[in-house]
Amino acid sequence: MKIYTGRGDEGQTDLRDMSRVSKASPRIEAYGTVDELNALVGRIRPSGHDDVDDHLRQVQNHLHVVQADFANPDPDEDDPAVGENHVEQLEAWMDGYDDELEPLQSFILPGGSEAGASLHHARTVCRRAERRAVALEAEEDINDAAVTYLNRLSDALFVFGRVVNQREDVPEESPTY
Repeated sequence: MKIYTGRGDEGQTDLRDMSRVSKASPRIEAYGTVDELNALVGRIRPSGHDDVDDHLRQVQNHLHVVQADFANPDPDEDDPAVGENHVEQLEAWMDGYDDELEPLQSFILPGGSEAGASLHHARTVCRRAERRAVALEAEEDINDAAVTYLNRLSDALFVFGRVVNQREDVPEESPTY
Protein backbone atom coordinates (compact mmCIF):
# COMPACT_ATOMS: atom_id res chain seq x y z
CA MET A 1 0.00 0.00 0.00
CA LYS A 2 1.36 3.40 -0.94
CA ILE A 3 1.35 6.06 1.75
CA TYR A 4 0.50 8.84 -0.67
CA THR A 5 -2.80 9.12 -2.50
CA GLY A 6 -2.80 12.65 -3.90
CA ARG A 7 -6.32 13.15 -2.50
CA GLY A 8 -5.12 15.99 -0.29
CA ASP A 9 -3.39 17.96 -3.02
CA GLU A 10 -6.38 20.27 -3.39
CA GLY A 11 -6.37 21.26 0.29
CA GLN A 12 -9.05 18.83 1.41
CA THR A 13 -8.97 15.63 3.43
CA ASP A 14 -11.26 12.76 4.35
CA LEU A 15 -12.97 12.40 7.69
CA ARG A 16 -13.70 9.00 9.18
CA ASP A 17 -17.09 8.89 7.41
CA MET A 18 -15.28 9.66 4.11
CA SER A 19 -16.79 13.14 3.82
CA ARG A 20 -14.35 15.74 2.49
CA VAL A 21 -13.43 18.89 4.41
CA SER A 22 -10.86 21.66 4.15
CA LYS A 23 -7.57 20.92 5.84
CA ALA A 24 -8.09 24.26 7.61
CA SER A 25 -11.44 23.27 9.16
CA PRO A 26 -11.79 23.44 12.97
CA ARG A 27 -12.17 19.65 13.06
CA ILE A 28 -8.87 19.10 11.28
CA GLU A 29 -7.20 21.79 13.42
CA ALA A 30 -8.42 20.00 16.56
CA TYR A 31 -7.33 16.48 15.72
CA GLY A 32 -4.19 17.69 13.98
CA THR A 33 -3.08 19.49 17.12
CA VAL A 34 -3.84 16.38 19.18
CA ASP A 35 -1.67 14.45 16.70
CA GLU A 36 1.14 16.99 17.23
CA LEU A 37 0.78 16.54 20.99
CA ASN A 38 0.87 12.76 20.64
CA ALA A 39 4.10 12.96 18.62
CA LEU A 40 5.63 15.26 21.21
CA VAL A 41 4.68 12.89 24.04
CA GLY A 42 6.31 10.11 22.01
CA ARG A 43 9.56 12.10 21.88
CA ILE A 44 9.64 12.30 25.68
CA ARG A 45 9.60 8.52 26.15
CA PRO A 46 11.75 7.13 27.55
CA SER A 47 11.98 9.82 30.21
CA GLY A 48 14.16 7.67 32.45
CA HIS A 49 11.31 7.12 34.90
CA ASP A 50 9.36 3.89 34.42
CA ASP A 51 6.14 5.03 36.08
CA VAL A 52 6.05 8.28 34.07
CA ASP A 53 6.83 6.34 30.88
CA ASP A 54 3.96 3.95 31.59
CA HIS A 55 1.61 6.90 32.08
CA LEU A 56 2.85 8.54 28.87
CA ARG A 57 2.34 5.31 26.90
CA GLN A 58 -1.25 5.18 28.11
CA VAL A 59 -1.69 8.88 27.34
CA GLN A 60 -0.52 8.28 23.78
CA ASN A 61 -3.17 5.62 23.34
CA HIS A 62 -5.81 7.94 24.82
CA LEU A 63 -4.73 10.72 22.47
CA HIS A 64 -5.05 8.37 19.51
CA VAL A 65 -8.65 7.75 20.60
CA VAL A 66 -9.25 11.52 20.91
CA GLN A 67 -7.96 11.93 17.34
CA ALA A 68 -10.28 9.20 16.08
CA ASP A 69 -13.16 10.76 18.00
CA PHE A 70 -12.53 14.22 16.52
CA ALA A 71 -12.13 12.75 13.01
CA ASN A 72 -15.60 11.25 13.24
CA PRO A 73 -18.41 13.79 12.72
CA ASP A 74 -21.14 11.20 13.31
CA PRO A 75 -19.94 8.66 15.88
CA ASP A 76 -21.82 5.49 16.79
CA GLU A 77 -22.02 4.02 20.28
CA ASP A 78 -19.37 1.45 19.39
CA ASP A 79 -16.83 3.97 18.07
CA PRO A 80 -13.76 4.71 20.17
CA ALA A 81 -14.23 7.61 22.58
CA VAL A 82 -12.45 8.99 25.61
CA GLY A 83 -14.68 8.92 28.66
CA GLU A 84 -14.85 10.03 32.27
CA ASN A 85 -12.77 6.98 33.26
CA HIS A 86 -9.83 8.39 31.28
CA VAL A 87 -10.13 11.72 33.10
CA GLU A 88 -10.30 9.90 36.44
CA GLN A 89 -7.15 7.97 35.55
CA LEU A 90 -5.25 11.23 34.99
CA GLU A 91 -6.50 12.56 38.32
CA ALA A 92 -5.41 9.37 40.10
CA TRP A 93 -1.92 9.65 38.64
CA MET A 94 -1.64 13.28 39.73
CA ASP A 95 -2.95 12.45 43.22
CA GLY A 96 -0.38 9.68 43.45
CA TYR A 97 2.45 12.17 42.97
CA ASP A 98 1.17 14.61 45.62
CA ASP A 99 3.36 13.21 48.41
CA GLU A 100 6.43 13.41 46.22
CA LEU A 101 6.05 17.10 45.39
CA GLU A 102 6.32 20.23 47.45
CA PRO A 103 3.11 22.26 47.33
CA LEU A 104 3.25 25.09 44.80
CA GLN A 105 3.80 28.47 46.41
CA SER A 106 3.93 30.46 43.17
CA PHE A 107 4.07 30.09 39.43
CA ILE A 108 7.11 28.26 38.10
CA LEU A 109 9.07 28.78 34.93
CA PRO A 110 8.78 25.88 32.49
CA GLY A 111 12.10 24.13 32.08
CA GLY A 112 14.44 21.88 33.98
CA SER A 113 15.91 18.59 32.85
CA GLU A 114 15.50 17.51 29.25
CA ALA A 115 12.50 15.32 30.07
CA GLY A 116 11.05 17.86 32.51
CA ALA A 117 11.30 20.73 30.04
CA SER A 118 9.82 18.53 27.29
CA LEU A 119 6.87 17.70 29.53
CA HIS A 120 6.29 21.42 30.13
CA HIS A 121 6.44 21.94 26.35
CA ALA A 122 3.92 19.13 25.86
CA ARG A 123 1.65 20.86 28.40
CA THR A 124 1.58 24.02 26.27
CA VAL A 125 0.78 22.04 23.11
CA CYS A 126 -1.95 20.26 25.06
CA ARG A 127 -3.44 23.63 26.01
CA ARG A 128 -3.45 24.58 22.32
CA ALA A 129 -5.15 21.29 21.46
CA GLU A 130 -7.76 22.07 24.10
CA ARG A 131 -8.35 25.53 22.60
CA ARG A 132 -8.77 23.96 19.15
CA ALA A 133 -11.23 21.44 20.61
CA VAL A 134 -13.22 24.21 22.29
CA ALA A 135 -13.35 26.08 18.96
CA LEU A 136 -14.62 22.92 17.26
CA GLU A 137 -17.17 22.37 20.03
CA ALA A 138 -18.51 25.89 19.42
CA GLU A 139 -19.36 24.87 15.83
CA GLU A 140 -20.22 21.18 16.05
CA ASP A 141 -21.23 18.55 18.56
CA ILE A 142 -18.24 16.64 19.88
CA ASN A 143 -17.50 14.40 22.82
CA ASP A 144 -17.41 16.71 25.87
CA ALA A 145 -15.26 14.18 27.71
CA ALA A 146 -12.50 14.68 25.11
CA VAL A 147 -12.34 18.40 25.91
CA THR A 148 -12.28 17.64 29.64
CA TYR A 149 -9.58 15.03 29.04
CA LEU A 150 -7.35 17.56 27.27
CA ASN A 151 -7.87 20.06 30.08
CA ARG A 152 -6.92 17.50 32.73
CA LEU A 153 -4.05 16.15 30.63
CA SER A 154 -2.39 19.55 30.58
CA ASP A 155 -2.49 19.49 34.39
CA ALA A 156 -1.06 15.97 34.40
CA LEU A 157 1.78 16.90 32.05
CA PHE A 158 2.61 19.81 34.37
CA VAL A 159 2.72 17.43 37.35
CA PHE A 160 4.79 14.87 35.41
CA GLY A 161 7.28 17.64 34.53
CA ARG A 162 7.53 18.66 38.17
CA VAL A 163 8.00 15.04 39.29
CA VAL A 164 10.73 14.37 36.74
CA ASN A 165 12.56 17.56 37.68
CA GLN A 166 12.23 16.74 41.40
CA ARG A 167 13.63 13.25 40.86
CA GLU A 168 16.51 14.64 38.84
CA ASP A 169 17.29 17.26 41.52
CA VAL A 170 16.50 20.16 39.23
CA PRO A 171 15.13 23.04 41.31
CA GLU A 172 11.99 24.85 40.22
CA GLU A 173 12.42 28.52 39.42
CA SER A 174 9.77 31.13 40.08
CA PRO A 175 9.41 34.11 37.77
CA THR A 176 10.56 37.49 38.99
CA TYR A 177 8.30 40.48 38.56
